[in-house]
Amino acid sequence: MNKESKTNKNQVKKQNQASEQGYNAEFASETDVQEVKQQNAKSAQKKNQQ
Repeated sequence: MNKESKTNKNQVKKQNQASEQGYNAEFASETDVQEVKQQNAKSAQKKNQQ
């Protein structure tokens, strides 16, 4: 059993964190929080009116 030498756990963790950060940053830049809140409020109002 020589699996440990082939897989560096710390390296994998670092890569996973890096890819998560990249994804989150990309996602955040494409999403305007205020805009989303306004849209949610509008749709909530419409639901209440029906």
